[in-house]
Amino acid sequence: MQYVTLNNGVEMPLLGFGVYQIPAEDTERAVFDALAAGYRLLDTAAAYGNEEAVGRAIKSSGVARQDLFVTTKLWVQDAPAQDNTRRAFETSLTKLGLDHLDLYLMHQPFGDVYGQWRAMEALNREGGARAIGVANFYPDRLIDLIVNNEIVPAVNQVETHPFFQRADYQDLMREHGVQIQSWGGFAEGRNDLFTNPLLTGIGEEYGKSAAQVVLRWLTQRGVVAIPKSVRAERMVENFDVFGFRLTDEQMARVATLDTGASLFFDHRDLKIVTWLAGRRLDS
Repeated sequence: MQYVTLNNGVEMPLLGFGVYQIPAEDTERAVFDALAAGYRLLDTAAAYGNEEAVGRAIKSSGVARQDLFVTTKLWVQDAPAQDNTRRAFETSLTKLGLDHLDLYLMHQPFGDVYGQWRAMEALNREGGARAIGVANFYPDRLIDLIVNNEIVPAVNQVETHPFFQRADYQDLMREHGVQIQSWGGFAEGRNDLFTNPLLTGIGEEYGKSAAQVVLRWLTQRGVVAIPKSVRAERMVENFDVFGFRLTDEQMARVATLDTGASLFFDHRDLKIVTWLAGRRLDS
């Protein structure tokens, strides 16, 4: 496994396993299979509703806690966000059956963002979260958070895939010491990603699938990827992406797929903001 070093010295696997949209009843088996395949980075969230299943899989896997990198995410909190954030963090820890997190992310750039972040800074200082970061922050929101707070987010998890590549934004994050992490790396199969002639053509040169080419392209860029699957054989395939390397010419060809726009939703769209900020989770 290859690693990236975050801005506070914590090492994070470059490739992990995500559980977004995996039903809670299927998550335990999926995570167990992923750990058996070699994954050590696990990514979940309070909003996914499957933290308890992730925790059961960790417990039954036999993998030592120090060998794992576990991420979960804080949902939108309103004032008093500092109190609410600590309660949400403790709830997630209990569901996961852990005594600390490796990475705690603010899931959305909404609600009492400053109150949430300052509570997360305290959790980081206390050792409850080895690293803290954000998700879905566009550049203006990220820079605003950086310049007005003490701790720079270690990670920003954003939509990143061949059709929305975020190269310029990755450069900006790098300038500020923020590690980019991809969600939706396969674009959920949109735009016929898995049969795209450019991706499959490159894959044929190495005996790899389009999915493996995408993961190689992401990780070769230094983007942390968290592919999801419920099929054990696909997990193994997705994990097997470090035995080949794309050429500069192939990387440039993949770059031509970029549309510069989200395939899902824009966090600056007022309807999306209203919807996401209005959702509430049961504690």
